[in-house]
Amino acid sequence: MSGQDKPRVNPWIVTCAVMLSTFMEILDTTVVNSSIPHIAGNLSSTVDEGTWVVTSYLVANAIILPMTGWLSNFFGRKRLLLVATAAFTVTSVMCGLATSLEALIGFRVLQGLSGGCMQPLAQAILLETFPPKKHGQAMAAFSLGILLAPIIGPALGGWITDNYTWRWIFYLNVPVGLLSMFMVTNFVFDPDYLARVARKVDGWGIGLLALWIGALQLVLDTGQKHDWFGSNTIRVWAVLCVAGLIAFLVREFTCEDPVVDLRVFLDRTFAAGAFLITIIGFMLYASLVLLPIYLQTLLGYPAFDAGLAISPRGLGALIMMPVCGMLIGKVPSRLLIAIGLVIGGATMFQFARLNLQSGYWDIFWPQVFQGFGMAFLFIPITTMSVSHIAKPKMGNATSIFNLVRNIGGSFGIAIMTTFLSRRSQFHVNRLGENVSIYDFQTQQMFGGLRAFFIARGADAYTAGQRALAAMYGMVQQNAAMKAFIEAFWVMSVLFVSVVPLVFLMTEQHKRKAPAKKPPEPAPPVERPKVPEPAEERELLHV
Repeated sequence: MSGQDKPRVNPWIVTCAVMLSTFMEILDTTVVNSSIPHIAGNLSSTVDEGTWVVTSYLVANAIILPMTGWLSNFFGRKRLLLVATAAFTVTSVMCGLATSLEALIGFRVLQGLSGGCMQPLAQAILLETFPPKKHGQAMAAFSLGILLAPIIGPALGGWITDNYTWRWIFYLNVPVGLLSMFMVTNFVFDPDYLARVARKVDGWGIGLLALWIGALQLVLDTGQKHDWFGSNTIRVWAVLCVAGLIAFLVREFTCEDPVVDLRVFLDRTFAAGAFLITIIGFMLYASLVLLPIYLQTLLGYPAFDAGLAISPRGLGALIMMPVCGMLIGKVPSRLLIAIGLVIGGATMFQFARLNLQSGYWDIFWPQVFQGFGMAFLFIPITTMSVSHIAKPKMGNATSIFNLVRNIGGSFGIAIMTTFLSRRSQFHVNRLGENVSIYDFQTQQMFGGLRAFFIARGADAYTAGQRALAAMYGMVQQNAAMKAFIEAFWVMSVLFVSVVPLVFLMTEQHKRKAPAKKPPEPAPPVERPKVPEPAEERELLHV
């Protein structure tokens, strides 16, 4: 269909069409988390084995995501989005029908492969649909889905599992997928420049990409469980990851038609924006994991209530996203990013002030303001990073941009959960040094607890054992609280420390225009020759 034949479609209808499938795909990264014990029990497996339902999806998703730009040039954006949405819908049904853990993991791999295309495709289509001056509004809609879906996921999954069955987590994708396919078919069209061309398949690039990303994801997801590099398995995966990455970089920079065009990093603004979004993904996903752990293990929240307690972050983003989208183009984007980073650091500082007596409102307001900060970060960083990328390269750039954000999130979860575990053990040892039978306060606490259990009907020996266990539980609880405080302090400092990177990015309207060539001098005008008097007499004579 040529550009003249394409109907004019309201950009917001296109936004709804592409964000339906994208929101569904991102939601499935976290919606299963709170249902793992139920899935494992129903399929006669352990909880550790059940975690592969999440890991397999993330690995497959990460492998396909950077290939989206190449695939969209090969098949066309609209066709690829339709196929991906259809495959995601079908594999969701198959996940719900799975009768064994092995089958469920296999279908989750296929689901992750089909869903990985949706995020960069949606971003590229929105940037293509909206004019440059409204890219801020387009990225506001996109970022809202990116932020809300992982926040809603755990609470929604827990509610569905408690009230129905875990299988409905996957069945709910069917009506959303069908509606998305209908809207994409009728309202999304490929631009004229994105004509399908015959391309060589970069088989080596695809293989090396799958090797290093898959190995990296396995290291990050299972490292803490296997004591990181104390495990031979983790060491093997790490070596494969590094070797695969080096070979992949060499291949993609020397290949004529690479599956992932890494030359986009030669643009300084894109490179700085990609690094910033990696750091933001690190802290966003890490805090999404740490807060529910804090709420459940230290404050005693049930899983569903813990999921609801982290929802105010989405409320803050929902309020501020439209405002920030309208500010793009009117306020310098670098200023908006700097404000967002400062807000993010301030909210992490507020989390670092939590304690064992903190109430719901102590957690509510910092999250609302963190949602404000995320709106100031996601929209201008995305808009600025791709503003200098040529339209034919847009799909490739958005694929890489989404990949580094997800990798940052994986690193954030792995590093901060390990940090939390190691620091908790450190503080248990330090606090335990002060709990001595020769200490007067310890003796008083032990005697009081022992008397309490005796009053509840326990004999003297049992009451003494329970008193010791209760005192050790108090030590563990306080040690964990100290570790959480340190983790949030680290993320607060990290937020503020990357502010100078903002100045490496260039505002679109401030980029130097190409030097204009001086106008060439006009050719001399030939005047008609005036005949001399002698020539004039000869002419008259003739």
